[in-house]
Amino acid sequence: MEDLFRKGVAEFNGRSFFEAHDTWEELWRESSGENRLFYQGLIQTAVGLYHLTNGNVRGASSQFGKALAKLERYLPTFHGVDTQHLVTQLHQCLSLTAHLQASSVTTPDPSLVPDIRLFCSGF
Repeated sequence: MEDLFRKGVAEFNGRSFFEAHDTWEELWRESSGENRLFYQGLIQTAVGLYHLTNGNVRGASSQFGKALAKLERYLPTFHGVDTQHLVTQLHQCLSLTAHLQASSVTTPDPSLVPDIRLFCSGF
């Protein structure tokens, strides 16, 4: 499971959001309890970023809200992930989507796309 998790992190940080979603979905299917909810939050983050980078601002906003509701339960770290950093970045993305919707701009500044910071394996 750790290999799949790290593969998803590498895909996510490499901006391959659809692939990260697929990888983490494998983990999500095999998990339960708090792990399952955590993986679902990561999946929703990846889906939101996939939508955002493809101009679907409304879909991105929806996924960011769902992801935050889950990931905020895992502060400040979980499974070696700096969840505080990720949640802070997701709040910025959610604000960005509101701004993009108001301005009719659909392309985000690439520097605002979150990354996942790992402290250690966490498993």
